[in-house]
Amino acid sequence: MKYAIVTSEFNQEITDALLQGALERFAEINIPANNITVVKVPGAVEIPFAAQLLAKKNQYAAIVCLGAVIRGETTHYDYVCEQVSQGCQRVMLDHEIPVIFGLLTTEDEQQARERVGGKHGHKGKDAVDTALVMVNLKENL
Repeated sequence: MKYAIVTSEFNQEITDALLQGALERFAEINIPANNITVVKVPGAVEIPFAAQLLAKKNQYAAIVCLGAVIRGETTHYDYVCEQVSQGCQRVMLDHEIPVIFGLLTTEDEQQARERVGGKHGHKGKDAVDTALVMVNLKENL
């Protein structure tokens, strides 16, 4: 099976760690690197578009979306989170493919760091685990 990962380059230190964790998890479960397509987009808002393009190819068992949206001083955070979550869900439902929302939506950078190998685990690895569960669910329903 082939899998795709879409990752935002904004907040790159965090998103690179998410991507690394996801790739490590795929390697741990013996999914070859050549069965994984990685697509990088500038920011979180662009993630659903890339996921949709990948879903239309009908080549992937699941698409894992990774990013980090960290609250700032304006309401921009709220708009970005809503757009990305709704966009990913729309792709998933429209194309009947698991699209995993592996975006961190945190109040500050410290909370984000705690979720890429810190005291709150590794959300990049968790996103891959969720993708596998959903692929299995799809195959068995």
